[in-house]
Amino acid sequence: MKHIPHKLMIMLALAATGLTQPVFALTAADTLKQLEQSAKQTDPTFKGVSAQRGERLFKTTHGAEWSCASCHTDNPAASGKHAKTGKVIAPLAPAANAERFTRPDKVEKWFRRNCNDVLNRACTASEQGDVLAYLMTIKN
Repeated sequence: MKHIPHKLMIMLALAATGLTQPVFALTAADTLKQLEQSAKQTDPTFKGVSAQRGERLFKTTHGAEWSCASCHTDNPAASGKHAKTGKVIAPLAPAANAERFTRPDKVEKWFRRNCNDVLNRACTASEQGDVLAYLMTIKN
């Protein structure tokens, strides 16, 4: 049997227990590209994301009279606070919070929850792309 280096054995043991983070995280730009590809596949009229549409969606109240800004504030580079629970929410803009939009599972989870809260429906890939395009224009 071939000798396995000690560090590699530790890494394999941690991976087996699920205690490791992915080595290659996406960037917000990677996530935006994925959303654009998804929008192209699901909407033949898709012509690209729009930061202006994203800002409008982010700041306008919908459905349950909430907007994204209700919790994330009009300045997504600042911390927000959940409108019902009062729980502090880390900044949403990738420039202010480098971990935002880097994990597809979390992106999908939070868009699903927040779109349902704000719009009373799921967001389309195009809408998600628009919002992320807007958030990427925010500077810290």
